[in-house]
Amino acid sequence: MGLVVMNVRFPHFYLGLMFASLVAGSGTLPLAAAERVVLTYSVLRESVSIEELGELSRTGKVSPSLKAYLKMANKDPEELRGWLNQPFQADPVTLSRVLNSFAGEYVLNQVGQVIHTPSKRDNKEALRGAIITSAEKDNQVRLIEVLENYPTPELHVNGDRLMELYQQVEGLTALLGRLPF
Repeated sequence: MGLVVMNVRFPHFYLGLMFASLVAGSGTLPLAAAERVVLTYSVLRESVSIEELGELSRTGKVSPSLKAYLKMANKDPEELRGWLNQPFQADPVTLSRVLNSFAGEYVLNQVGQVIHTPSKRDNKEALRGAIITSAEKDNQVRLIEVLENYPTPELHVNGDRLMELYQQVEGLTALLGRLPF
């Protein structure tokens, strides 16, 4: 299906954003966003609502179930809050170009080992869409936004590898400024 714009002038930036959104979502818009995250730390595994994680990221308030889980996992809620809120500067159009490149595919494969669909099918597309959508509003990507924008009802996060993910994304954002896009 093509996009038809008749007698309307859009600034290139907005046209680029619309294009990036369509490319990222493979031409389809997500019907539903993620509702639950299955967090794993070591041998522990717990299903947590996106709403609970959003509340933690916004206010620092930890739900009783999340608090119990983090205590069993020996994880500090403030550390998780920091990971959820760590901003990475990223222009959505440039981000789309990078994530649709060979190097971007590699990064998505790496990130997909930490954040993925339950079946791991169509994971790169889901991640790409969630990441770009997160950058569209304010040219920043935060983990909580990626989780909130993930286009499947459930996603899995390997908590043990979140720090590794942080370092990979930090490296990607440093690279973005040097790429000729």
